[in-house]
Amino acid sequence: MKRIFITGSSGCIGHYMAEALIKETNHELYFLVRNPEKLQFRYQSRPNIHLMIGDLQNIEKFSDFLSTVNVAILAATSWGGITESFEINVTKTLGLMKLLNPDICEQIIYFSTASILDKNNQPLREAGILGTNYIRTKYQCYTQLSKLDIHSKITTVFPTLVFGGEPNKPYSHLSGGIKDVVKWIDLIRWFKADGSFHYIHARDIAKIIKYLVENPPSESASKDLVLGNEKTTVNKAVAKICNYLNKKIYFQITLYIVLVNFFIKVFRLRMEDWDYFSINYRHFTYKNTVTPASFGLENYCTTIEDVMQLSGVYPEKY
Repeated sequence: MKRIFITGSSGCIGHYMAEALIKETNHELYFLVRNPEKLQFRYQSRPNIHLMIGDLQNIEKFSDFLSTVNVAILAATSWGGITESFEINVTKTLGLMKLLNPDICEQIIYFSTASILDKNNQPLREAGILGTNYIRTKYQCYTQLSKLDIHSKITTVFPTLVFGGEPNKPYSHLSGGIKDVVKWIDLIRWFKADGSFHYIHARDIAKIIKYLVENPPSESASKDLVLGNEKTTVNKAVAKICNYLNKKIYFQITLYIVLVNFFIKVFRLRMEDWDYFSINYRHFTYKNTVTPASFGLENYCTTIEDVMQLSGVYPEKY
């Protein structure tokens, strides 16, 4: 039986991970939470589940306990201002890892984001310069991991676009907004754009994390895992959504970069540096992305049609 410490359990991915670890393992689980009222999973459903009230700001007070942890799953993050993001996403996260005992801790599973990687899965320089507070601090933390004494125990996961959420689980930002996209599909279907991306469902992320807990990567295995289904293009995604909703596409206007920038100026859209970079970069794709199927497991969500159905979007409503 392993002693597992988990941060970030109140979020969308965190709820799926908690559910999988509670229902499908017998390990001793310790959840670091600020507000237990936000938890929608049943942490009282079996013995050996503990809530540790606190957050990364005061992680040092748990130093004695952390030295006994076998597996640390670090999914907590800050989306706040410059100072708060750096404090939580860099200083305190690295500080937490330093409190783990390399002789006892067999694995750290650290959540980063695929946004900080280029097409060859290497750190994307622009992410550290132009990125949002969240992206920039994730870049800063990742590039410092190699300096830690416990570095060889760290498996970094880089989720791509994350869908997920149910009545008893928080919705991801994407799933929360997908019905707004569908609302505008009658307009969107008239345009096409050059761009591509990967996506993954939070339940599939939880399956991968549970597998890693039970099967720590060997010394020779890759310790950087980009989580996502095979890449798709923006145009293919729009076509599949339209087909799913029984919407015809007759012809499309190409949204060239010049035209996009024209719309931005005309409608006075507020754009940050990272937004401009993303519009020009366009292809957020990566090498050797993984899903549960990569580990011999069954995928929960693979296709765009799966995404629509699992997000509660049904053709008859539109």
